[in-house]
Amino acid sequence: MRWDELEEEPCSMARTIGVIGDRWSLLILRECFLRTRRFEAFQSALGITRHLLAERLKKLVRLGVLRRVAYQESPKRHEYILTQKGLDLYPIMMAIVHWGDIHMVDERGRPLLHEHQKCGHHFNPVMTCSECGEPLLAKEVHVHPGPGARPKSVPPKPVKTAKAKPARSKARAA
Repeated sequence: MRWDELEEEPCSMARTIGVIGDRWSLLILRECFLRTRRFEAFQSALGITRHLLAERLKKLVRLGVLRRVAYQESPKRHEYILTQKGLDLYPIMMAIVHWGDIHMVDERGRPLLHEHQKCGHHFNPVMTCSECGEPLLAKEVHVHPGPGARPKSVPPKPVKTAKAKPARSKARAA
């Protein structure tokens, strides 16, 4: 599997990693969810070089995660807005935040608190089953091939090769 070809793999995780699997793309997306939209604001928040930021933004636009919208004509300037495809990454981003809040915080605690506007409470993002509503635990989930799975290939038969005979050393009479 080549890093630059992950988007073409018949695996949902590999394809997703091909889109968001580097630290700068994830941090750009974090900023998007924190309502950052403009190039200079991304650069200021992340401390990323202009070249690298431009490259990652172009990739996210090309893959339909962000859309580039002009907000000023002279000079022409753009902002980057999450598409529906980008907004659908929210559960992934929150899962990463939740893991970090559990395993990576220091004694000061969480750096950000998330409040659900509908109920007004701070929350912990949890993953639940879409059918029964129960929390999902890795030990309680079984995976089965789906319609887009790679067909199981028959392992190649071993090729029989003739064993090399050890070379005999001929003793020469002196």
